[in-house]
Amino acid sequence: MGIALVTGASSGLGEEYCWQLAASGHDLVVVARREEVLNRLAEKIRNYTGVKVEVMAADLGKAKDRARVCERLTDTSRPVGLLVNNAGYGKDVTFLESSFKTEKTALDVMVTAVMELSHAAARTMVARGRGAILNVSSVASDTGMGTYSAHKAWVRAFTEGLAVELKGSGVTATAVMPGLVATAFHERSGYDTSNVFSFAWIKADEVVGQSLQAVRAGRVLVTPTLRYKLSTTVTKLAPRWLVREVTSRLPHV
Repeated sequence: MGIALVTGASSGLGEEYCWQLAASGHDLVVVARREEVLNRLAEKIRNYTGVKVEVMAADLGKAKDRARVCERLTDTSRPVGLLVNNAGYGKDVTFLESSFKTEKTALDVMVTAVMELSHAAARTMVARGRGAILNVSSVASDTGMGTYSAHKAWVRAFTEGLAVELKGSGVTATAVMPGLVATAFHERSGYDTSNVFSFAWIKADEVVGQSLQAVRAGRVLVTPTLRYKLSTTVTKLAPRWLVREVTSRLPHV
């Protein structure tokens, strides 16, 4: 089934991508900052599924670590057939409250890394005539929720442009726009989600399963679950001032 490289693999959606891809027979390259956590995950996946798992401890907020991951993506002796750009995080402070260093690191992880890794992967995949790139955006890309939504809007627009360039090459690009996913993402980011209605939460396996189906079908954009498809339609049709007012009261997604 080939090799899949997953960033942000140590928890949440990233970990779920690893399990579902391994279950379908993909060998893995798992990328995240916490090497010890990655090693434990890799051992579990190897034991349960029998696939090969390479561990790459890398901080995508650092140029030298991004370069190492790009080097792995261009290694034609062990070609990566699917790149999943999943790494990301939120921060429970406003742009003005945050330091510029914090903002720059978030930009590097969620925008620069997506660009650099996609560039390395796409060029190598096109030369082989096959491959796929899956970028994790968010329904927040349609909102005005600060720099997080700006990053995710960039990911979506970038993926659409990349998909056009790749047409006919045998390589595809897909962006997934999940909503509120029941993982530790919001807790680690310091968000208080106690006022979020229970029906707003969706399961990680739903997001991952539906996005991988979209990749296999060659679709460019996918918003998992009917409830978020409907909410996205509403945000596209509603006046922008209203979207900003409503979403300013919500945690980042």
